[in-house]
Amino acid sequence: MTNYKARKSNLKDLLSKNGMDLDGLEKNTNIPRSQLDDYISKKVMNLNTAMTISKELNCQIEDLYVWASEEE
Repeated sequence: MTNYKARKSNLKDLLSKNGMDLDGLEKNTNIPRSQLDDYISKKVMNLNTAMTISKELNCQIEDLYVWASEEE
C-alpha cells in the first residue's frame, strides 16, 4: 500500500480562487490568523480544522495540499 504525505499547502491558492483572504477565513472559521499563516507555510492541520476550512472554501480536504507518495 502506498502512503502519502502532504508536501505543500494549497491554502493560499484556494483562498484566491474563492475571492477570500486570510482575514475573511479567520472571521468565517474562528481559526486564528497566526494558525492560518502556519498552515500556509506547510504546517499540516488536524482533520477537524481541515474539514472546517474545506467546507468554508467549498473544496475537498485533499485539495488543501499537494500530495506525494512517500516513495517520491
